[in-house]
Amino acid sequence: MASIADYTGNSARANVEKALAAAKSNESYHALLSLTEARALKRADAVDRGEITGRLAGVPFVVKDNFLAFGAPTTAASKMLENFDAPLQATAVEKLEAEGAICIGKANLDAFAHGGSTENSAFGPTKNAHDQGRVAGGSSGGSAVVTALDIVPFALGTDTGGSIRQPASFNGVVGVKPTYGAVSRYGVVAMASSTDTIGCFATNADDAALVMGVMTGRDVRDMTTLPDFFVPTTGVRPQKIGLIREYMSDDVDGEVRMAIEKYVDRLRAAGHTVEEVSLPAVKYALAMYYIIVPAEVSSNLARYDGIRYGHRAEGVQTLAELYGRSRDEGFVTENKRRIMIGSYVLSSGFFDAYYQQAQKARTILINEYNTLFENYDLLIGPVAPTPAFRLGENTADPVKMYLADIMTVPPSLAGLPAISVPGGTSASGLPIGVQLIGPQKSDATLLALAASVEGSQ
Repeated sequence: MASIADYTGNSARANVEKALAAAKSNESYHALLSLTEARALKRADAVDRGEITGRLAGVPFVVKDNFLAFGAPTTAASKMLENFDAPLQATAVEKLEAEGAICIGKANLDAFAHGGSTENSAFGPTKNAHDQGRVAGGSSGGSAVVTALDIVPFALGTDTGGSIRQPASFNGVVGVKPTYGAVSRYGVVAMASSTDTIGCFATNADDAALVMGVMTGRDVRDMTTLPDFFVPTTGVRPQKIGLIREYMSDDVDGEVRMAIEKYVDRLRAAGHTVEEVSLPAVKYALAMYYIIVPAEVSSNLARYDGIRYGHRAEGVQTLAELYGRSRDEGFVTENKRRIMIGSYVLSSGFFDAYYQQAQKARTILINEYNTLFENYDLLIGPVAPTPAFRLGENTADPVKMYLADIMTVPPSLAGLPAISVPGGTSASGLPIGVQLIGPQKSDATLLALAASVEGSQ
C-alpha cells in the first residue's frame, strides 16, 4: 500500500485523478457515498500553481460522511440528512486543507455512527477490502476500506467505542483513536459527547503520526479540546508493557490470540518487557457503555425533529405527527434502538438504577487503568475477538453485534489513546489487528512504538 511520501512532489492533479479513478473502479465495495470531484480538482490545480502549500500538499484523502465538508452532502449515512449541504467545514478538515491535503470523497458508515459493521448505513453496507462477503467493520468502515484498497493514503474517522480501531483491524490498516479531546470535534455530527474522538486511518504508523500532528490542538469552538501535546517522534525507549489477561481468554478466537502472542514476541525481541496484567472491571465495560452511550445518543439526536433541518415528513396533520413520522422515516432501526434505550435509562424511575450506577462503574474502570499505568508504560491486547465476520451474520442479534466492541470500549470510556496496528492474518487471509493502549497524551509514543515494530518486520 502507498504511503503519503509516494504522493508528495507529484502533480496534485495527477494524484487526485488517480484517486478518483481508483474510487470509481472499486465501487463494488460501496466504501464511498459521494465524490467531491469538482472541488478536489480545483484545489489540485491551485496546489500545482503554488497557491496552496503545506506538509500534505497534493495528497488526496477521504472523510467519513459525518464530517461537515464542502463539495458533497453530509449525510451521516442517514435518510435524515440525505440532502444536507454543510454550511461550514469541520476543524479537522480545515486543518488538513490548510496543509494542502485534498478531500476527494465522503465515506460510508453506520448511520449516525451507530454500529460495528457499516451494515446500518441507510444506503447499503460497505464490503471488506479483503473479502467482499464479510463486513468492513464499523462504524468507520468506508474510511478503512478506501485506505486498505489504496484509493487514498489516509482517511478520517470517528471513534466512540471502537469505530476506527475495529474496522482498521478488519481491513489490515493502522487506525488511531487519540486521547479524548486531542482533536476538535467541531463540525462533526455528534454521537456520544463523552467518548467521541476524531482520528485517522493510514497505511503505516508514521503517516498516521503526521496526520494526527496536523489535526491536534486547542479549538475555541470545542471546549473539550486540549492544548496541543502531540509531538511526532522517531524511535522509542524500551517500554514496560502489560498484556491484558482478560483480553486473552478462551472466548477469543485462537488465531487472534496467536497473532497477539507473535506481536508480543517481536516486542520482546526489540528489547521491550511484556508481562501479563489484570483489568478486572473490563468485564463490565460493555454494560457501562451501552447505558452511557445510548443516553448521550438520545440527547444528541433530539435535535432531528423535522423542523429545524434534516428530513421532514410530508402530509402530516399535527405537530406530534410531524415529530413522530419525521424521526421514524429518517432514522434506521439501530438509531431508534439506541434512542429508546437512552431515553429509558435517563427516565426518572431508572436514572439512579442504571445511568448513575454505570457512571460509578466507569470511575472504577478509570482507576484500574491509572493503577496499571503507575507500573506499565503501555497495554496490549486484541482489537476484536474475531477477524471480520460475514455480512448479515450478526444483524438479527444486536447483543452479538455489540460483543464485537468488547475490547475497544474500555479505553474509550477512560478517554485513553488506543491504536490498531496490523498483526498478521488468519488462515483464510483475513487481517487481525493488535491494540496498543496508553495513558492519556501518550499518543505519539504509541505510534512511535508501532512504527518501530513495522520496521522490524
